[in-house]
Amino acid sequence: MPLTVAEVDALAERAHAGQLDRIGVPYIEHVRAVAHGLEPFGPYAQMAGLLHDIIEDTDWTADRLRAAGVPGVVVDTVLAVTKRPGVAYEEMITEIAGKPRATLVKIADNAHNSLPARTGALPEDQRTRLAAKYRAARAVLWPAAQSIDVATILGRVNPDLLAEL
Repeated sequence: MPLTVAEVDALAERAHAGQLDRIGVPYIEHVRAVAHGLEPFGPYAQMAGLLHDIIEDTDWTADRLRAAGVPGVVVDTVLAVTKRPGVAYEEMITEIAGKPRATLVKIADNAHNSLPARTGALPEDQRTRLAAKYRAARAVLWPAAQSIDVATILGRVNPDLLAEL
């Protein structure tokens, strides 16, 4: 039986237990914010948001997620947004832009990572570098999705970015 969104949330909470983001906030808050942005797109999108960093940041694998009851379409989306050795970030973003559900997940991830409250706590050089990286990713990701979908995500995750639409 496939897992529910609540069960995937609990799985993500266990998997990211003790992890903090770059500014010292429990990591689960980031994946929950991404999932919140994806809620209007259904449970599979929400699940992918909750799990979008699990393969690259924990000991969980795609096979383990499937064995735990995570729907295959969710695992495939998570794999699509997972960093791979030897693949440049820009190349990964271009690949993601060809996959509709992965595009929405990455838009939500980018929006949350771009929040002033998150970036403002970083050192200036890191803040500047990440701002450029995230802007460049948005230039590829946003045109790959319907503008209403982009606006929906931004409105839920980072309304300040709506001015860029």
